[in-house]
Amino acid sequence: MAISRSRRNPGDRPVDPSFPAEIDWDHIPKHVACVMDGNGRWASRRGLPRTEGHAAGEEALVDAIDGALALGIGWITMYAFSTENWRRPVDEVRYLMRFNESLLMRRRDELNEKGVRIRFAGRRDWRVPRRVLRRMDEAAELTKDNRTLTLTMAFNYGGRAEIVDAVKALVAEGVSADKVDEKAIRRHLYHPDMPDPDLVVRTSGEHRISNYLLWEIAYSELVFPEVLWPDFRREHLYEAVLEFQRRERRYGGLET
Repeated sequence: MAISRSRRNPGDRPVDPSFPAEIDWDHIPKHVACVMDGNGRWASRRGLPRTEGHAAGEEALVDAIDGALALGIGWITMYAFSTENWRRPVDEVRYLMRFNESLLMRRRDELNEKGVRIRFAGRRDWRVPRRVLRRMDEAAELTKDNRTLTLTMAFNYGGRAEIVDAVKALVAEGVSADKVDEKAIRRHLYHPDMPDPDLVVRTSGEHRISNYLLWEIAYSELVFPEVLWPDFRREHLYEAVLEFQRRERRYGGLET
């Protein structure tokens, strides 16, 4: 049953007039994960370099975060740079490194003021420039005490790599095979305290997971809007949440 807007105003935040009337405020996903896909195609359709699509995606990122805040979503995870993205042209990879560094510089204070905790998930290996790692650490330190929303940027991230790293950590600890179970592996994921995503949104109409949060999304609902990421706005997030609310989540059981 839909709940009227008048009943929803957690923390006395202003109600977004673009909320769909059908939103069920008692059934908001706790964690939404996004694959920000379509930047290159957005640029190509306009005769622009691919890098212009990445730049245009910044506004979509910020508006999606604001939409999550307005809904009261507690966790949002963004696929910013995958372990496979290193295969892209060198100039594009360099641009993405610089862009993510400057994005943190431009937006971290604004996000901190909104109560957003910024975290990162992924490998901190030799391929990531030290200056980018410093900016990541600075943003995480600045916002570490915030709890209104946890924004996790999956950077140099791969779902298989995360599982491999978890298993390596178990082996390094000398954990015996009979002690390895789901709980043991979860304890060694990049952020064991992060709840599994309820909803995964991949833009641009592609119907793939692309090595994203493979362990965590075992029972997530998947939504694939056609919109390219630079055109994504909070209204698209609201529609994805509505789609999530229409579904029956049974976790392998039967409908009761």
